[in-house]
Amino acid sequence: MPYRDIVVIGASAGGVEALTQLVAPLPIDLPATLLLVVHLSATAYSALPQILSRAGPLPALHPQDQQPLQPGQIYIAPPNVHLFLRSGRIGLSRGPRENGFRPAVDVLFYSAAQVYTQRVIGIILSGALDDGTAGLAMIKAHGGVALVQDPLEAAFGGMPGSAIANVQVDHILKVRDLASCLEKLVHETVTEEPVMSNFKLESEAEIVAQDKANLEAGQRPGQPSPLTCPGCGGVLWELRDGDIVRFRCHVGHAYSIESLQDEQRNSVEVALWSAVRALEEKAALSRRMMVKFRAQNSPISALHFQERAQQAENQAELVRQVLAAQQNGRSQPVMQE
Repeated sequence: MPYRDIVVIGASAGGVEALTQLVAPLPIDLPATLLLVVHLSATAYSALPQILSRAGPLPALHPQDQQPLQPGQIYIAPPNVHLFLRSGRIGLSRGPRENGFRPAVDVLFYSAAQVYTQRVIGIILSGALDDGTAGLAMIKAHGGVALVQDPLEAAFGGMPGSAIANVQVDHILKVRDLASCLEKLVHETVTEEPVMSNFKLESEAEIVAQDKANLEAGQRPGQPSPLTCPGCGGVLWELRDGDIVRFRCHVGHAYSIESLQDEQRNSVEVALWSAVRALEEKAALSRRMMVKFRAQNSPISALHFQERAQQAENQAELVRQVLAAQQNGRSQPVMQE
């Protein structure tokens, strides 16, 4: 009989501290494989393998593509690379971002649920937004176990809170209790019979691909959403299962509602700064024209361009005030190792 020997963990802001507390008490002979996705900078060097290897007895590393799974190991997604599971092996991919992230927690959780079904234990730790919620729901739908850090303990309660609100989690615990719970769960046996599930998110990429093929063939596809993808500008398809709503484009970018809102806020900010730049350039060019016409003793034309410059500067200042108000009302969690 197989055991619950595949442990997948997702974390973001505040997650490194929680991970060190989680792995510290685990025994060196733990009969399970741990796989982690943590949201980190795409370009920064990750010292997380060294940090977790020092925190507890289990060795931690960034895996290679096609690397065989070994029990008693901690595999950490490298920066800017999706980590997913094949049967008995690890997969790495630079595929489209999901929920604005690469690596994304949902990618790892989806693959674990599909390949290892009841053998999977999914854990959500501290983090903002909601990456991992849909993946944790899939783990539950395939007979796995869902554990979540207590949001009141987490440095950032967004990810744990979203999971609790949308998934029938099995345990909500402080990190020190998650470790002891995990030690018990990995010794539980599971049946080898496949779990019947109506969960549809596992095939969302195929759904979008089929809709695209139908559209190109002149057939009526499923209704796309009126929203566009922040990553590529393509149409977003709305994909539902129960209360969980996700969006995916033809390319493969995927978003939850919350992560899509966050990406849209970023897009608005970029557009506003572009407007500031354009208006200030317009003002500078108008002032050059004003100087030119003054030198030519054309006061009416000079006054016209002076007014245009002043108008552009006033508009730029209004946009700057909007940006300042937006930034003051929004805090950005920063991941640090």
